[in-house]
Amino acid sequence: MKTLITIFLISGIVVSLRTRIKMMRYRSPHSKTQLSKAITQLVGTAGGIYISLELLLTFLGIPEEFWNPPLYYFKPLAVLSIFIAILQPYGYKIWLSITQKGG
Repeated sequence: MKTLITIFLISGIVVSLRTRIKMMRYRSPHSKTQLSKAITQLVGTAGGIYISLELLLTFLGIPEEFWNPPLYYFKPLAVLSIFIAILQPYGYKIWLSITQKGG
């Protein structure tokens, strides 16, 4: 059974990649603006942080009602993730300035 699932998974990945490559060939060339690249990076970073934090809290066994109360309109964990993603470039600049002075 595991072998069958693995075969289906690998086949799905291969077919998906081939389809994506074909679709990229037929797309009209477009240039990404700096703003669109920055937004994509921000959303990607925030999404990665959100998933990581949610998995960590689930792994630690912290009840969901504690970190995701139903009282709020926004999920507090998502807001925290966006906040961390917003601060990330500044932390990176500070890290670079510290390591370049010391090295």
